[in-house]
Amino acid sequence: MPNHDQTEDGSTTTALAATPKVATQEWLLRHRLKRVEETWAAVLEDECGPKLVALLTRLRQLCTPDGQANATDDSLVLQLIAELELSDAIKMARAFALYFQLINIVEQHYEQRGQQQQYRAASEDAAIASAEPPEAANVTANVKEHSSQVKTENAAAQNGFNGQSILEESLNSAESTRDIGTFYWLFPTLKRLNVPPKMIQRLLDQLDVRLVFTAHPTEIVRHTIRDKQRRISAILRQLDREEENTRSLGLTSSWEINALQNQLIEEIRLWWRTDELHQFKPSVLDEVDFTLHYFDVVLFDTIPQLYQRICRALQGTFPELEPPKHSFCRFGSWVGSDRDGNPSVTTQVTWKTANYQRNMVIGKYLGSIEKLTQLLSLSLHWSEVLPDLLESLEEDQTKMPDIYEKLAIRYRQEPYRLKLAYIERRLRNTLERSKKLYNGEYLQESESNLDSEEAKGRIYQSGDEFLAELKLIQSNLKETGLVCQDLEDLICQVEIYTFTLAQLDIRQESTRHSDTIGEITEYLNLLDKPYNDLSEEEKTAWLIQELSTRRPLIPVELPFSEKASETIATFRMVRRLHQEFGPGICQSYIISMSHTASDLLEVALLAKESGLYDPATGVCALKIVPLFETVEDLRRAPDVMKQLWELPLYRAMLQGGYEALKSAEADPESAETALQEVMLGYSDSNKDSGFLSSNWEIHKAQQALQALAENYDVALRIFHGRGGSVGRGGGPAYEAILAQPGRSVDGRIKITEQGEVLASKYNLPDLALYNLETVTTAVIQGSVLGSSFDGISAWNETMERLSVRSRQHYRALIYEQPDLVEFFHQVTPIQEISQLQISSRPARRGGKKTLDGLRAIPWVFSWTQTRFLLPSWYGVGTALKEFIEEEPEEHVKLLRYFYAKWPFFKMVISKVEMTLAKVDLQIAQHFVNQLSTDEKRDDFQGMFDQIASEFYLTREVVLAITDHETLLDGDPSLQRSVQLRNGSIVPLSFLQVALLKRLREYGNDAVTGRVRSRYSKGELLRGALLTINGVAAGMRNTG
Repeated sequence: MPNHDQTEDGSTTTALAATPKVATQEWLLRHRLKRVEETWAAVLEDECGPKLVALLTRLRQLCTPDGQANATDDSLVLQLIAELELSDAIKMARAFALYFQLINIVEQHYEQRGQQQQYRAASEDAAIASAEPPEAANVTANVKEHSSQVKTENAAAQNGFNGQSILEESLNSAESTRDIGTFYWLFPTLKRLNVPPKMIQRLLDQLDVRLVFTAHPTEIVRHTIRDKQRRISAILRQLDREEENTRSLGLTSSWEINALQNQLIEEIRLWWRTDELHQFKPSVLDEVDFTLHYFDVVLFDTIPQLYQRICRALQGTFPELEPPKHSFCRFGSWVGSDRDGNPSVTTQVTWKTANYQRNMVIGKYLGSIEKLTQLLSLSLHWSEVLPDLLESLEEDQTKMPDIYEKLAIRYRQEPYRLKLAYIERRLRNTLERSKKLYNGEYLQESESNLDSEEAKGRIYQSGDEFLAELKLIQSNLKETGLVCQDLEDLICQVEIYTFTLAQLDIRQESTRHSDTIGEITEYLNLLDKPYNDLSEEEKTAWLIQELSTRRPLIPVELPFSEKASETIATFRMVRRLHQEFGPGICQSYIISMSHTASDLLEVALLAKESGLYDPATGVCALKIVPLFETVEDLRRAPDVMKQLWELPLYRAMLQGGYEALKSAEADPESAETALQEVMLGYSDSNKDSGFLSSNWEIHKAQQALQALAENYDVALRIFHGRGGSVGRGGGPAYEAILAQPGRSVDGRIKITEQGEVLASKYNLPDLALYNLETVTTAVIQGSVLGSSFDGISAWNETMERLSVRSRQHYRALIYEQPDLVEFFHQVTPIQEISQLQISSRPARRGGKKTLDGLRAIPWVFSWTQTRFLLPSWYGVGTALKEFIEEEPEEHVKLLRYFYAKWPFFKMVISKVEMTLAKVDLQIAQHFVNQLSTDEKRDDFQGMFDQIASEFYLTREVVLAITDHETLLDGDPSLQRSVQLRNGSIVPLSFLQVALLKRLREYGNDAVTGRVRSRYSKGELLRGALLTINGVAAGMRNTG
């Protein structure tokens, strides 16, 4: 442990702790955690006095490292908390929250550091391997892969190619585990497995990874705090570097280390004096700003590095293969465009969001152009240029003579700088126009009509025009033997982001469309009975009839309800977006709660009425995406899609029109792919039927949809609606993608990213790069190697039995237990969570105080705060235990074999294991004891006992399957991370319960006047919300 001493000027000096000869990653992490904890305590002592720090220390000491403490009414912990003044309670809640945030930063920092070292080592290994003589390489390969080669040949003979068994050996080898999930591991592995290069090339050509930031960020941490976290991470990086230099010189300290330590103290002090809670409920545009912050500070510069990584890895292993297109990994967003349940998202908000995104990305491009202007100082005296660049400069001179007059003398011999000056002016003009559109200002004729002579050449109509000018410079440089990496990076960025930054997905609930069409048909008196009273067959027939004619259906004026008018206006706004930005700005229209084929045809009809679909040509500018969310909908999904793919007009929409469909039927080989996107919802299916059943039903739906799509020659892109928590489909993305049925990926995947997941993955550049690389690696690996075990019918039958039993047991508690809803509202902080200022979207659909009306995010958030984490494991233990009891020895062996061989089953069990490690029934019991009303306490205790029994059963079975002695033995780093927090979360949870109890008793005449007279309800609520903030930071999870 380091020692802190005061120098004469009052600054702090730090002596390094006894250091091992080789400072391992684990030692560095623990060393830094101790140092940061001491700094945290020192800041608190300066800010709040030694009494509070002593109390914090005592509370933590009363809890064991595994998080246990005596929770009886006379325990010291509860006694200390009960005697706290509210002001001290609030300080303690803030102190714990700060502690957990600092721990998270340190862990993220060393995670990033480890990934940097891993990448450097992998790239060095690849360089050595590529430089090795062919004979030596063959000997090495033969020694390592002799037995695997035989298996490869057998598998290839049987299946064309299947490298699953050899891959398992590769995954289990100690040498490769360090690099798994990286391109430098992937491509050599594919080469060793004799994967045909043509197969890899086909996959690279169609590689399409899309990550979508959703509109319900549940971002518990403020923007301001995220900036402070990045600054502290930068200080830690500098401290590591200076300490390594100091150790290498045999010293114990230096003035640089002391200065950085003082800087760290100052940052933490500033953080302490900053309010953690949002002061107001964020608007939708605030959420847009929160989300785009990650593009601004991290992702914009990270994406080109991802492309360079895959190119380098390919070059070292398959130099003959062409890399994927620059835009193989792209981003989408629901923020500002997701309307489902959020009345704050209006057409004006979506329009402003699109312009906001354009403003941001053009601003980033301007910074890059200024940098290029400094770099490309090439003179005509020493460097030739092609005629096309000179011709371009002459044309620019006629369009913008003011630039020429201003800069012609300065840049008379520097054509690249002159060209970049013209480009910069066009960008600035384009940005100025975009800002006017964002602010709703009046546009001049030259700004509104971009086809006018005055506008041409002065404003970019699209990102493609900007890209063409950059490629003109690129080609001129290459002709003279030069490559400018900054220019290459910018071209990569423009190809990915264009002028849109992120594609906006529109999402709306299915009944909105049917109700709107119901109002239209009633107003026009088109049907004999209300539209919503028609059968599915009658609806489909009428919709197909209306989709076959160009005759308008909706009047220009909208004499309809507010909701119907807003729905129609949304489609008209999308048409306007396409006219302004091009169709790339908004391609997917997602229909939540999709049940039937008519749900999709209704959207097509509304699109037709807005000019987005032409019945004569069959061309549709929107991709209509069903979202199947409940278990029943997941089971129905294949039948719904089959019905649609049978319709010629729908097939034409997918293919790009009737002419394209006719050409595809005549010459399938050269035809464009008919692409259907289908979204599968994890949150609602989990809430509906429990974790195991939800995951299995989604797995089955993917298999069935993929088989059906292949029969109809349709390419399928599955859109995974994953949340941040395990109960909403969250967890490590690499393992989750590999657990998908292999053929359902086929190089294409779309995944939602939301909540605190954004910060954990994208707050630091190297973490973002690592995440993007592992996702891409998993997509390629899962597509090429796949898992043959998904097709074993006996295994599927076993999983079906487990799924059905798990669902029965889960629903028996959640939906059939009459007191569950009241238990949930009394025992969890759902009421207070609903008052957190973290999202513009209401916590409930339509404000209904029922389980069905409650959204999945606050549902999971509340169970997490109370340490039940029930949605992520309940029902799994009973299903597995009953199966084992049928034939104990044989079935345990079978489940262990599933765990070892079947990626899907291993992913399910691993997620359950991780969640169980975070459960704390002692804390959960304390919530029940303290927050239950007297008349319900006995009933609620019985319900708690039922939950506790299932927990112990599930833990027992999971440990038996994984063959672990304790939870997470197979993942020591995660085990350490969970244990690191447990001891400090416990006293914070006790504090939370105490404040919740005071808050709920406020105004109750049965309670003494002490609480009411001393504290206001607002102060109590603030204290409770701060504890929620702290527990979320400690658990590294909200909902």
